[in-house]
Parts: sequence; structure tokens; C-alpha cells
Amino acid sequence: MTATAAPPAAPSTAPPPPRRRRRWHRLVIPFALAAALLTITVVTHAVDQPDATERGYLSPVATNDDGGSRLAEALRGQGVTVQRETDTLRALLALDTGPATLFVPAPELLHPDTVGALGDLPAGRRLVLVDPSLRVLESVDLPVVRADRRWATRAVAPDADGVPCPLPEAARAGTAAARLQRYAPPAGFANTLRTCYSGGLVHLPWAADVVVIGAGDPFRNDRIGEWGNQALATGLLGGHGRVVWLDLDGPAPPPHFGTGSSGEPAWSPTPGGSTTYGSGDGNGGQPGDGYPGGSGDSDGDPSDGGDQEREQAQPPDRQNPLWAAFPAWFWALLVQLALAALLMVLWRARRLGPPVAEPLPVRVRSAETVLGRARLYQRARARGPAADTLRAAALDRLAARLNVPATTPPAEVAALVAARTGGTTDEAHELLYGGEPSSDAELLALARSLDRVTRTVAAPPDHPTEGDLR
Repeated sequence: MTATAAPPAAPSTAPPPPRRRRRWHRLVIPFALAAALLTITVVTHAVDQPDATERGYLSPVATNDDGGSRLAEALRGQGVTVQRETDTLRALLALDTGPATLFVPAPELLHPDTVGALGDLPAGRRLVLVDPSLRVLESVDLPVVRADRRWATRAVAPDADGVPCPLPEAARAGTAAARLQRYAPPAGFANTLRTCYSGGLVHLPWAADVVVIGAGDPFRNDRIGEWGNQALATGLLGGHGRVVWLDLDGPAPPPHFGTGSSGEPAWSPTPGGSTTYGSGDGNGGQPGDGYPGGSGDSDGDPSDGGDQEREQAQPPDRQNPLWAAFPAWFWALLVQLALAALLMVLWRARRLGPPVAEPLPVRVRSAETVLGRARLYQRARARGPAADTLRAAALDRLAARLNVPATTPPAEVAALVAARTGGTTDEAHELLYGGEPSSDAELLALARSLDRVTRTVAAPPDHPTEGDLR
């Protein structure tokens, strides 16, 4: 009887083993930690920087942390009259009775049709705006733009930028928490602004003084007692002995176009209109009878020196590039997300370079090692490398049984194996040096065939293996 190689086994119809579920927590945990960190940061910032449009923000009658009752009490203690107004028109009319300071703690609540009237206050008055937006600055016609903004308010000295502060009230107050939003002149505009606190406060000495401060901390109940905040707030508001405090509970309604005959003031936001009480004639007063913008008022005359200065200070047309269309915190958030993504990629990246052999810390059973490597090959679907490993191991055993060196040409090895098994040289060559299996079933059949051939060659001539007889 002659021993021959058994034909390859038929592909197995058994379903492939279920794939192991990936460790999803490795992907979820980093993003969950990043989301938690961002949430905590945003919540902390929201608590530290309240919303200026909320009800009671810097109100003279609000006693909460964001209110301004302590500032109102401090002003009254210095003999300053605090006049609280909840209507824009009545606040403007209150300035006609004499020198005063108009305090606007929430300029964003002003109606777009009325905010422009703040730029035409009579001489001897002062306007204090707290953290106005670019829309408000342009509507009031101020040659000021918003520059960089900090994440939190910083207490700095009035001359922190090395330039002496020209405003006496700020110089007397000293260090104060006024550095949150910085202001600068427009692009292409001469830097003639009078700034303090590293640009956090701007003073424009026109016919009516205009003070723009980029932080509301010096006026808040919970921060007025820090540093020189109280001295700065009372100095800015109490210089004229009377403060008209515009306390809006929400977005101001559009201007009411009344006649003035019923006691209600008539209002016109257009140049040359009237904001005075009507004289009872039913027409709400003639243009020029009052303020602002009246042609009969010397303060509304375009020939006035303050208006000429403002006309000459008109900023040129500015472009709004993409980087200036979003706040600074938005770009900082994008940078943080990019860094987190980079760290994630580095953490999940494969090791670079060839593998390095390392001694095992413990001795592992051979069966466990084989099973572990097999599962790695299966998980990576590396049928080609697995087949190469099986064939290399079979060739090592066959070379020892056939007593041939490892450098023997494949054709000669295939011929010797075919002579010992009884098959053809082509079959032996295909088995030992063939192509890559296309499925797990073909890989399993290849492993079984290699095992049969190895057992057949290693068996003594008088003891053929079972299944190899014909």
C-alpha cells in the first residue's frame, strides 16, 4: 500500500465565531471627560459673568449680587441725587433740568431707534456706558471699536499699560476690576483716545463727556467692595451731583409717537425731531423746541464745536473679517477641541517602527499563546500572515524529517514531499507555497492538510497514518 496525501477537506459550513465587541468605553470616556470639563468651565464663567440683559442687573433697587443698590447707597451717602428712570425718553428729558450723569448699565436693552440719541446730550452732561456692543458704539457715533476680551475680569492699575490715565476719577480710585473688554480706535483712525486700565475704560471729552467702561464689576453689589471699585464707580457717576439711572427691566419698546397734548411726551428719533412735552397745541411741539436734535437748540447746531469734532472723528469704512465676526472665547474653544482631538489621535495611534522583542514577565502555556495569537489574527482578519505562519512551521518540520537544509529550493522540497505522500508535485507545491486563503474555512482546510502531510512524512514506513491509505 502506498501512502498518499488526502484531498483537501470541504469548506466548513459552520457559522464563523461571533466577533468580540469593541471596547467602546475607550472612545467614550475621553470625550465624556472633555464634555464635563467644558460644561464646568462654561457654568463657572456664567456664574462669574452675569447676563447684562437679565432683570435687575445693576438696578439701584436690586439687592442681589448683580444689583446696584450698594452703589446707589454710596452715592446718596456722598450727597448725590439718584434719579431712577425706567423709560429712555424720560431719562433724556431729565437731563434738561441741569447738569447730571446719565448711567446706562445695559446698553443692549435700548431700542435701535432711540440709542442714537445718546450721542447728542447737552453740554455739561456725562454719559456712562457699561460694556456696550459694537452696534451701540456705531449708533452713538463713537470712534471706538471693541478689541480683545478676557475670559474673566482682571483688576489692573489705571496706568497699567504705561500711559498715565487722564481721567482724575480713575487715577484717584487706583487699581480696580475694569479690565474685561478692551476698546481701541478703529482701523486707520488716529489713536487719540483717552484710555485707562489697559483700554478697559475710554473717556471722550466732547460737549458731553462720554465714558465707556468694559466691565460691570465696579458697579455690582458683590464686587463694589473690592480694590478701588467703589471709588471708581462713585467718581464716574457722582461728579455732577445728580445721576439719572436708566434702569430697564427688559428690551425697551419702540418709541411712542405721541402728540404731547395728553401729557405724554412726543418722541421722534429722526434728526430735527422733538422729545419735549407738547404745549397743548396738538402737534407735540415744533421742531427745535427741545432736545435732542432740535434745530433751535445750540447744542444741536451742526456748527457747534463738539459736533464738528465728531464729524471729523468719523471712522472710515471697516471690513468685518471672519475672525472678528466671532468672540474670542469661540476661537479658544476651537483650539481646545483641536488639542483634545490631537491627544485622542496620539493616544489611539499604533506604535511607530518595527516591533521589538521583549522577554515575557511570566511563563505562559503554549496552548494559551497559540490561542491568543490566533485570536489576534482572527480579529485583524490576517488570513495571509496566518497561512504563512502555518506553512513556515510545516516546512521546518518537513525539512527535519526529509533531512534537507532550509535553503532547499521549493520545487525540490515539493518533489520530495510528493514522493513520500504519493501525490503530485504540483499539489505539494500548492499546499506548501500556495496563495492566500480567501475565507476562514479555506484557512482551516489548509491547516488540516498541512497537519496530515506533516504526520504522513514523519510516520515510519511500516506504520502509515490513518486516513492516508488507499
